[in-house]
Amino acid sequence: MNKIIKLLICFLLTSVYADAKVTLPNFFANGMVLQQQTQVGIWGKSTAKSLVITTSWDNRKYAISIGADGNWKAKIATPKAGGPYTISLNDGNETILSDVWIGEVWLVSGQSNMEMPIQGFKDQPVLNSAEILKHATNKKIRVFRTIKEAKGVPVDNLRGTWQIADSAGIRLFSAVGYLFALELQQKLNVPVGIIQSAWGGTNISSWMSVETFKDFEKENRYKLKHPDSVIKTDRNAPTALFNGMINPLVGYGIKGVLWYQGEHNHREPEFYTKVFPVMIKDWRTRWGVGDFPFYYVQLAPNESVKDGTQISLSALFREMQYNSQFSIPNTVMSVTLDAGEQKVIHPANKPVVAKRLAAIALNKTYGFKDIAYAGPSYKSHTVQDNQLILNFDNVAKGFKPFATPSINFELAGADKVFYPAKAEIKNNTIVLQADKVQKPEAARYAFKMWVIGDLFNTEGFPASSFRTDDWFAPQYGKK
Repeated sequence: MNKIIKLLICFLLTSVYADAKVTLPNFFANGMVLQQQTQVGIWGKSTAKSLVITTSWDNRKYAISIGADGNWKAKIATPKAGGPYTISLNDGNETILSDVWIGEVWLVSGQSNMEMPIQGFKDQPVLNSAEILKHATNKKIRVFRTIKEAKGVPVDNLRGTWQIADSAGIRLFSAVGYLFALELQQKLNVPVGIIQSAWGGTNISSWMSVETFKDFEKENRYKLKHPDSVIKTDRNAPTALFNGMINPLVGYGIKGVLWYQGEHNHREPEFYTKVFPVMIKDWRTRWGVGDFPFYYVQLAPNESVKDGTQISLSALFREMQYNSQFSIPNTVMSVTLDAGEQKVIHPANKPVVAKRLAAIALNKTYGFKDIAYAGPSYKSHTVQDNQLILNFDNVAKGFKPFATPSINFELAGADKVFYPAKAEIKNNTIVLQADKVQKPEAARYAFKMWVIGDLFNTEGFPASSFRTDDWFAPQYGKK
């Protein structure tokens, strides 16, 4: 009898052990890219009590204990860029992740201008998309596009798959994200992974965690519903996209984040200037890898309705975005003042956006200090008789000459009425003069809802819109 019982127990234990199976979030999969030369997180579930992870690049084994709830998490050391490699996870049954690459990983997020795919939206193309698709053959770029899901509570997984960045893989992928990856891969000559988590028509509140948003709920038109078990919810419900599309990714090894959002909040510069740094700090704290690079895109000029009365809310929003980079650590804004479209909120020139973001990353993150990344930046001004003289940073090599006389500059005197001004480049300054302003006190450049920026340095980077005054509305985030 005892022999039979022992055999039965042995059989049951063997069955449980044999049924043990590692389950992983969808982004830990064949074809993935892991951040090089760091400790990257990897996690999942299992019915076993322990598992062993083996990495093929160094044949190192990691013995991992599994919690009573079936959850486990580990940190594994990654080498210099290379691949393909394999990762073995054995909890009694072996799971092998193959075609694993080590390189540079970036998360791209925001709303529709980040989501806008290479193939474009209906009646809204991406510039040169046919050529981009034709030449998309780089197997060292991998893309992961998350399926859009808004959640009422934080979840630990999301849907999506890793794909090679060929013409099929990138057709529906973020144009900005892919073209940024292409610039990096060609310059760094390493594998690049891009994770896209973006959704059009969304406000910044939905990308914030409940812990950060609750402090600003009284100031926002969207209110928390304090769900207990809600699974699906509206995409603009506060915290919904953080819950469904950011929280599952927290801890995945990344180099940095690219952000393109604000169209939905462009009439709320005062609110945005408060929550933007809080959201960034929260994401960085949750990732736990320090102040990773957070590079973002300025909203391009576009003609919209109800933009403001005495002063353009769109211009104030651009001002807030520009100045935020000087108060939030390790952030830089990519200027798009020359790349908007008057009647289209999704401008076609995504290649220039990606190139400028890549220039920022190559200079600031990867140390290519010879690569320019910023345009003229207003520094100060002086008044001499009836002229106002503007001084700038980032013009060591001078300005690009105006192709035609600029119509973007204005001057005002003590009456605070702005008039068009003539702009003349003299050495590394801009000299302004207006017949109707004999004693100038303030100047503005492109400080309107719709403009086409025309002030560039010789490296070809545009200046952002700016003003020297603080009349009618505060200077949001003034540096």
